[in-house]
Amino acid sequence: MRRMAMVAGIGVATLVLAACNDEGKMDTGTPVAGGARAVAMLMSSTGTPVGRATATEVAGGVRFTVDATGMPAGTHGAHVHTTGRCDAPDFTTAGGHWNPNQKKHGTMNPQGPHEGDLPNLVIAADGRGTIGAVIPGATLAGLMDADGAAMVVHAGPDDLMTDPSGNSGGRIACGVFQPA
Repeated sequence: MRRMAMVAGIGVATLVLAACNDEGKMDTGTPVAGGARAVAMLMSSTGTPVGRATATEVAGGVRFTVDATGMPAGTHGAHVHTTGRCDAPDFTTAGGHWNPNQKKHGTMNPQGPHEGDLPNLVIAADGRGTIGAVIPGATLAGLMDADGAAMVVHAGPDDLMTDPSGNSGGRIACGVFQPA
């Protein structure tokens, strides 16, 4: 079973959802001493900065966090994409979801998920939202291959099941991961 820790910021209140490890403790990923990090500055299709995504090596995987600001209110699919390019206006140059194990899309899909499938990003009325998820078995070296990787936020919610992108709509923000 995939272990994940998620955080969704909703206005002033914060909703925390967490999976537990085998000992019943929250599994947020223990940072690796000297572990690598990569950061992607998220931009809208008009070039406006709208947040930041961070990938951090943790014990047994990679923790992805997204901190968004100035985004449209609502629920949005958030995915790690396989190519480190974010050409506006539609960001299709970011390619498909990061999927080194050739799975189907979605954490609720019995044949999934992609490594790049993250929880939905909930943006409050003030334009802010945060998510975090640990992807077990993922590596920063695998993420930062020859053509890099990007974080993409979609216009609509991800149904967490439908291949290839959860019916999450067009791409409204994108950022290329750079080593930090």
